[in-house]
Amino acid sequence: IPPSIEVISDIPFKETSSRPLKLDIFRKKDHSGFVPTLIFIHGGSWKYGEKEDYLFYLIEFAKKGYVTATLSYRLSSEAKFPAAVEDVTCGVQWIKQNGGDYGIDTNKVVVIGGSAGAHLAMMIGYTNAYETCGSIGKVQGIVNIYGPVDLTTDFALSNSALTEFIGIDYAQNPTLFQDASPLSYISGDDPPTITFHGTIDKIVPISQADTLDQRLKRLGVSHEYHRLKGWPHTMDLAVPVNEYMQFYMAKFFEKVVPFNNE
Repeated sequence: IPPSIEVISDIPFKETSSRPLKLDIFRKKDHSGFVPTLIFIHGGSWKYGEKEDYLFYLIEFAKKGYVTATLSYRLSSEAKFPAAVEDVTCGVQWIKQNGGDYGIDTNKVVVIGGSAGAHLAMMIGYTNAYETCGSIGKVQGIVNIYGPVDLTTDFALSNSALTEFIGIDYAQNPTLFQDASPLSYISGDDPPTITFHGTIDKIVPISQADTLDQRLKRLGVSHEYHRLKGWPHTMDLAVPVNEYMQFYMAKFFEKVVPFNNE
């Protein structure tokens, strides 16, 4: 972490039966005023990972002047759907309620996630059905990095991590898998979305991103789709892809949550 960046770590935002959930906030040490915030949600098939996983993005965008945040949520070994969705929604609600204390413009919030984290980010952005800690209103943008959008496809149903996340088999309650799918909630007034997905992804097939793109276009939701040929899952671990994504994410943020002087 460079000396120019201040980190406020392990701020508790929700008590659960398994553990307290916490978030970290990153900002410039010479930060002043109120600026947009970018909230990052880690992936890991809903069953592993931690809030520190996106440290690189958190620092890079804090250096650009944003307040960045990352939060924890209950994994599938601790609690089943909709626990993780409720948890991340509570984290966003906490930031909206308390962000002013950290120099955050709480009317300028973007949620960003990769893989399972992208699924959770889309659930935050596309539905208010899981607001157990109070209303958060609309976020201003969603960054979907190779996230699953339809959990009812044959490919999704063959994934054991999904069964662990939901807690039962599809045949026992198909409706639950529909309820857990961001695709089920998309409407014409949803926030602008940007998607990055590799065409040879074997974990979350490119067809998921194609389906999302078609639905958002049909409903008139602003959507930027980067369909990266020849790249697999976790493609942003590669420096060229990471730089490419940061460039287009920055342009997206400038559009959906501009700084007050822009």
